Amino acid sequence: MTARAPANMADNAQQRVRVQHKSEALSAVALRALTGCTQLHFEGGHLYGPQGRIPVHAPHLQLQPGVDTLQSYRGVADAVALRLQLSDAGLHADLMPQEPVERMVFEWLEQLRVESLAPETLPGLRRNVIRRYQIWSEAFLDSGATETSLGILLFALSQITWSRLMAHELPGHVQDLLEPTRAGLAPAIGTALAGLRRYRNDQRRYADYALQIAHEMAQRVQSEYEDSPQTKAVRRGSFTLSLDFDQDEGEAYAAAHEGDSAVFAQAKGRYRIFTQRYDKELDAAALVRAPLLREYRETLDKHVAGQGVNVARLTRALRVVLARSQRDGWLFGQEEGVIDGRRLAQLISSPAERRLFRQDQYIPVIDCAISFLIDCSGSMRQYSTSLTLMMDILMRALGQAGVATEVLGFTTMSWNGGRARKDWFAAGKPDAPGRLNETCHLVFKDVDTSWRRGRAQIVAMMKPDLYREGVDGEAVQWASRRLMATDRRRRILMVVSDGSPMDSATNLANDEFYLDNHLKSVVRQITQTQPVEILGLGVGLDLSPYYPRSLPMDLTQGLDNAVFDELLMLLAGREPGFRQ
Repeated sequence: MTARAPANMADNAQQRVRVQHKSEALSAVALRALTGCTQLHFEGGHLYGPQGRIPVHAPHLQLQPGVDTLQSYRGVADAVALRLQLSDAGLHADLMPQEPVERMVFEWLEQLRVESLAPETLPGLRRNVIRRYQIWSEAFLDSGATETSLGILLFALSQITWSRLMAHELPGHVQDLLEPTRAGLAPAIGTALAGLRRYRNDQRRYADYALQIAHEMAQRVQSEYEDSPQTKAVRRGSFTLSLDFDQDEGEAYAAAHEGDSAVFAQAKGRYRIFTQRYDKELDAAALVRAPLLREYRETLDKHVAGQGVNVARLTRALRVVLARSQRDGWLFGQEEGVIDGRRLAQLISSPAERRLFRQDQYIPVIDCAISFLIDCSGSMRQYSTSLTLMMDILMRALGQAGVATEVLGFTTMSWNGGRARKDWFAAGKPDAPGRLNETCHLVFKDVDTSWRRGRAQIVAMMKPDLYREGVDGEAVQWASRRLMATDRRRRILMVVSDGSPMDSATNLANDEFYLDNHLKSVVRQITQTQPVEILGLGVGLDLSPYYPRSLPMDLTQGLDNAVFDELLMLLAGREPGFRQ
């Protein structure tokens, strides 16, 4: 029994991953249908739109990825749809108080207002938002957070307001718990609560009463933790109700800087390259002296030993995530399915016999190739050891899982254009020359090299002077062509980067977003026309402006099993051919 526990744990973890991504996908479909905004989607329990992450501050709408069910996701999606449709964001922002606790309460009350306005013509939507609030309430009670004076105060305000706005009676055990706190709050906010109910259809007048309540609650909260100013949240286990509004906003990763290129638009999306004369495709290991490669490998092995990542568990999880079902003959002697003609005689001799059928038999098959494309621009140099460590662990686990892999990189041969820029000067500096540098595409491990042979090569990624500038769009095209040359059915390209495309010579000779717009065009074209899934792994950055399927990640805190679990979620998120 003990020996089987890790496998069961891996299976359970992957089941949670699949449930989460199914919940996110189905909820996003409902949200887009309700709002008409086709770019809304969930990633890792957070909501994203055309401009990046959409902050959701109401505590009862905070999702816990891997824990919350489809029912909770649907409730949050419907609640957000109501907010987008029924709340004037500009007016809300104008009225928003500055004090953090007042802001949190004011935000919460506005969310409860729009939920109370769920149309009667959509009874399912109303049931979803009510159930989500009830699930959150029970989780808050189970967490033990109401055992603190601060927790019971905020919980009481929320429950009393919700019950009044929704005209929905609270459960008996909740009423009993809140009675002393309700009695203390009633004289101070009773009139304002009546105003909330009366003017819930008028956002402006409703806000007047909401501000009164927010101010009163802020004073009470302040008195609760004035002796402990560091207390900014109610925390019990994994359950948190934060009072620091600004801190919550800061936890989101910044989105990649983007814009429109006039040069690219004037050329009608036709990308130009001034010269390819100096472009190189190189074996990265050949650029590093053999003794230095051995030194890098020894250093990396020490880091691997200190990480404590369970590679066997990761391998099992990858098999579950990346396997597809393949028919493998028949299962005979079944009680249902297609009748087996060879067993009809048994029906005569043994009328009670029911095992007369056969069914298709399916087995899991790994038929997948994954290419990791590493941005080797100068800003990525600081992460070189962490990236190499991540690639080493992933190559080992993926290889054991039967997945074909390669590790590629992209940089430039020179800073500031190099010889290509000199040729441009010699030609009289014609306008809009397009890409104006010497690209360098690096192969750290090709698809035919095993991890055991490749482990001595990928450490070339730790060589500092490989990192210069980056032309992302052409690198994605190059990596995709290599993937298309494999004979695997599923092909995944994961781009690892910490920012927007950057080549100073090209930007100065064209405009700032020339390479940026080309990258977007390339990703869109490949996604629509080729069987290649393109994923983005943002190093401290949200890459969703370029890669709709992306994951921001903090590598400054080291690597552990949780980091690889997030990668599994990204890989498990969509089946081949899915279009967001």
